[in-house]
Amino acid sequence: MSPPLTSDLGYVPPDGGWGWAVVFGASISVGFSYTFPKAFTIYFKELQTVFRISYSQIAWITSIMCATTYGGGPISSILVNRYGSRPVVILGGLLCGIGMVSAAFCTSIVQLYICVGFITGLGLALNLQPSVIIIGRYFLKRRPIANGLAMAGSPVMLCTLAPLNQFLFDNYGWRGSFLILGAILLHCCVAGALFRPISADKVSVKTQSIEEGKEILKEVTKDAIDMNSPTNIHTETKTEEEEERDCCEKVNKYLDFSLFKHRGFLIYLIGNVLMFLGFFAPIVFLAPYAKHIGIDEYSAAFLLSILAIVDMVARPITGIIANSKWVRPRIQYFFSFSIAFNGTCHLLCPLASGYTGLVIYSVFFGLAFGMVCAMLFETLMDLVGASRFTSAVGLVTIAECCTILLGPPIGGTLIDTFGDYKYMFIKCGAVMVLAGTFLFIMNYYNYRMLAKEEKKRKAKEEDTKPVRTENEGRNNWNKEHVQDGPELEPLREEQEGLKKEANGTNEV
Repeated sequence: MSPPLTSDLGYVPPDGGWGWAVVFGASISVGFSYTFPKAFTIYFKELQTVFRISYSQIAWITSIMCATTYGGGPISSILVNRYGSRPVVILGGLLCGIGMVSAAFCTSIVQLYICVGFITGLGLALNLQPSVIIIGRYFLKRRPIANGLAMAGSPVMLCTLAPLNQFLFDNYGWRGSFLILGAILLHCCVAGALFRPISADKVSVKTQSIEEGKEILKEVTKDAIDMNSPTNIHTETKTEEEEERDCCEKVNKYLDFSLFKHRGFLIYLIGNVLMFLGFFAPIVFLAPYAKHIGIDEYSAAFLLSILAIVDMVARPITGIIANSKWVRPRIQYFFSFSIAFNGTCHLLCPLASGYTGLVIYSVFFGLAFGMVCAMLFETLMDLVGASRFTSAVGLVTIAECCTILLGPPIGGTLIDTFGDYKYMFIKCGAVMVLAGTFLFIMNYYNYRMLAKEEKKRKAKEEDTKPVRTENEGRNNWNKEHVQDGPELEPLREEQEGLKKEANGTNEV
């Protein structure tokens, strides 16, 4: 398959070199962003006992953290467009460390909502978006593989953090564990240091030209205002219109709201908002569900490790498959299938009554989860292009944060109401199957419409060719006619006179 055009970036991505170091840093940053809310569920049972709260109340910690991570997308996108990925990720790592260290001194669940939910969640938001965005700046042909490797950092972290959290809790308690986790999250600053800016010379030249243009505009405006003439009012009106236009351009520069006119983007947005209503809740309640049916704490935590190991293998393999010439032209279908497959696993989870059944469920869940996560951002970039991807991520995440916020608490409410986890898994499975089916049908419709639009465009070009040929012939005829017209009559008479003189001389 031929690679997509690179004109929207203004340069050719290197597709390697230092980009692989960027992928390594992105895998660390993305790994913490996706893994920490899941691994944090190890402390749920102890926090419930300490603060005497219900399942739905304790689930709000993870919900607020995930919602802030996704809801902070526009803020992260604006900061990335203004300052670049490296300082934003470093700032995010500092916020994560401050949030978890502060959480170690909390005395109420509301304080945990603020420290763990908002502060740490905002830090994770500043880690996630820049890590995904900078991969699109370094890769084009190998972008699905690079995204798959970066996303593989999540299961690697989950495989490590799940048993580590249990070990920290057994030896240091939840307060001591939070202090150590705060120090561990500072490693995001190291990952951000690897995000070296690309094409900095182009950016600097562009910035200089913009500044020079602004200075010239200020001087011209000042001279026009000093002039006592009727054109003064016209100049002031024009300047106000230019200021309004500049304001709109600045807003669109950071968040391109014209994406809401993009059919493929709207389909992706609606499907993902629906999907996230059941995406995180099964992971949040997997370990508590295992403890609920009598499985010991370390075995329950090991279920997350099994999920993470399978997820770790599934993500890069999915990236390789998605980059193949058979799948990449129709990657949206593959993404829709992955979501529906994920939901089917949740629907079958209530059939697992023992530890062996939960292990099998964790294997299939890890495979389906890895497939979805590996293509989550690649499919969006495939729809909108690399140049508009920064704005698209910000707009998508702010819309997704609502369902991410409500997903786990709704699952916790079902558990509190019925006293059984199976209704939570059924709800999540049904929602994800519905989302996958919606995306499959609407992507089929989108591909059909794109084919029709392309066919009409080609037909229109073919219709204009005869008209263009006729006009060209008419113009050529007019040129010849003008050469023989009255404008050249004196020249023609002079030529005839020379011919007569020549004939007379020859006769003599």
